Amino acid sequence: MRALPPRMQDILYHDLILPEESLEIRKKIREFAVKEIAPIVHSIGQKEESRENFPFDIFQKITDEDFFKVPFPKEYGGLNLKYPACATVVIIEELAYMTNSLAAIFDAHCILAGNALMKYGSDSIKQRYLVPLTSGKMIGSFATSETTTSSDLSPQALKTRAVKKGTKYVVNGHKRFITNACVADFVTALVNIDGKLSMLVIELNSKGCKVGEPDKKMGNKAWLTSDIYFEDVEVPEENLIGKEGKGLHIALATLTYGRVGIGASGVGMAQSAFDESVEYMKKREAFGKKLHEFQYWQFLLAERAIQIENARNLYSKAALRLDQRIEFPEPESAGAKYYGTKCAVDMARDAVQIFGGYGYIKELAHDQSTYKVEEIYRDSKVGEIIEGTNEIQKLIIARAIFGKE
Repeated sequence: MRALPPRMQDILYHDLILPEESLEIRKKIREFAVKEIAPIVHSIGQKEESRENFPFDIFQKITDEDFFKVPFPKEYGGLNLKYPACATVVIIEELAYMTNSLAAIFDAHCILAGNALMKYGSDSIKQRYLVPLTSGKMIGSFATSETTTSSDLSPQALKTRAVKKGTKYVVNGHKRFITNACVADFVTALVNIDGKLSMLVIELNSKGCKVGEPDKKMGNKAWLTSDIYFEDVEVPEENLIGKEGKGLHIALATLTYGRVGIGASGVGMAQSAFDESVEYMKKREAFGKKLHEFQYWQFLLAERAIQIENARNLYSKAALRLDQRIEFPEPESAGAKYYGTKCAVDMARDAVQIFGGYGYIKELAHDQSTYKVEEIYRDSKVGEIIEGTNEIQKLIIARAIFGKE
């Protein structure tokens, strides 16, 4: 096990935004992560994608510590926190500090699948799917993307269709890049019902439903994404989330929450790369000086420290607005997602440069030493793409400035 570097966050960042309740959750998840995740984090980040390599053990330990209950009220198995969104995104940042794969698994399970059920599902849907989700007895997934569309979720673009036949919907279509799908029990899926976008809960063991093998990705190896195929899949009408035609609203509101989580995961990766870099620069010598003595690197790390500060503040403000029951907390949520993920990519790129050749190494043959910054570099890029590209986030911010027209 590699020793963790000192946490520069504790020295540089003074949290005057998040409530005390959230800070207690941060302390708890950090202690858990250091004890349970840190010893195996390199293995999690390097194993090739497969169902067998999904981190079931850690998933169960997260369940046992009640972290999946954090976003939800007591009546559905939750912890009934006053600021659930703040606590949820803090968990995501701390998981991403260790490995972004675990943050993504948590995001898809709790924020995407869980939030869609909690905020918009009927009581029977919550009892059948949300309660088992909070207790880890079911794994959830969330599906909007398809083979030819992701950012464009218009009725013209969405090809997965459902037809009402009696008391059931019959679903045909194909979803792509669906997190957790190959290990999940159900998916909350956006479908097209006669031009009306709607959200259904579909059990993945249903007849006619097939989940593909995990995709082989550049990074985030334990975060599994797969295709889902629907061929005449029958779904009970009571599995409709909300009403017909409200699916796009539900999807966008859920993704807005998810974007705050993605921003937090970017902060976690950026902080990890920052800490790794600071520790390395204090030890590495070049031209008779330690790297941290060169003014170029001092100035660059000063810039990155403030960038991380601002990104953390943005996601914290967005989460506070979510906890005020503001469904679309713009421009904070778009800003949190854009800036947090940009921060991660910027810092990860710099970290690889700081480490030089070692920053490009997964494992050094000479002594089997490992260097985390190459993993962060690979993992960070996807944050600028998923759950609404960063270009879409800029469009949302621009609309807040100039209006939608």
